[in-house]
Amino acid sequence: MRSSYKFSKCATELYFITFSIVEWIPIFINKKYCNIMIDNLKFYRREQRLKIHYYVIMDNHLHLITSSKNNISKIIKNLKSYSAKEIIKNLRIDKRKWVLNLLKFYKKKSKKVSEYQVWQEGSHPQIISSYKMLNQKINYIHFNPVKRGLVSEPEHWIYSSARNYAGKDYVMEVDEIEL
Repeated sequence: MRSSYKFSKCATELYFITFSIVEWIPIFINKKYCNIMIDNLKFYRREQRLKIHYYVIMDNHLHLITSSKNNISKIIKNLKSYSAKEIIKNLRIDKRKWVLNLLKFYKKKSKKVSEYQVWQEGSHPQIISSYKMLNQKINYIHFNPVKRGLVSEPEHWIYSSARNYAGKDYVMEVDEIEL
C-alpha cells in the first residue's frame, strides 16, 4: 500500500524523511555501505542543491531533515534509485550473496524493472511545521543511535550530523536552515 505522505508543491518546505531498507535488512552495519550513502548525499547536495540540515544513518535506515528549491520529490527518487544501484553493485563485488538473496526475495512482485529491491517504497516526507516539531525531529535523529544502545552520546555516532553540531570531525557537511 502506498503511503499518504507526500511532498508539497511548495519549493521551500523543510522535510523530515526516512529511507528504510526492505524488511529492515542491516546493510549499513558495514562502513563501506554507509560511505556509499554519504557519497550519494554529497553528490545530491553539490549537483542537485539538496540541502541536508540533519541526518543519521543507522544499520537499516536513515533519517534526514532536508529541503531544496528544486523538485525535492524527484531528487529523493533519484537519490534512492542511484544509491540502490550502487549498493547492489558493491554487494555483488563483495560477494554478499545472502544479502542479495534477501533483496531479491523481498522485492515487490510489482517491481518488474529490477532484480532486487533495496529501499522500502516511499520516504514518508513530513513537513516541519513549527520550531517545536523541528526540535523534536532533530532530537529523534541525533538520539537514535543512543536509544538503540550503540553509543552513549549522540556525537559519538560517526554517521550523524550530531558530530557537526558538536564541533567534532564529521563525514559530511550539513546546511544551515535559512529562516
